[in-house]
Amino acid sequence: MEYGLFGLIVLIADLYAIYQVLTSGTTTLSKILWTLAILILPILGFLVWLVAGPRGSSVRV
Repeated sequence: MEYGLFGLIVLIADLYAIYQVLTSGTTTLSKILWTLAILILPILGFLVWLVAGPRGSSVRV
């Protein structure tokens, strides 16, 4: 059970990131790629999204 709490924190962080990606104003392709990155590489994908992910306020039209 030593990794149980860590796993739960990673799961919550990933779900938050996926929710933020899906509700952002970016293109559908961008949403799909970010979601796949977060699902395939949960920790690394979340960290990369946290640094370079799409932001709702900086959507370019």
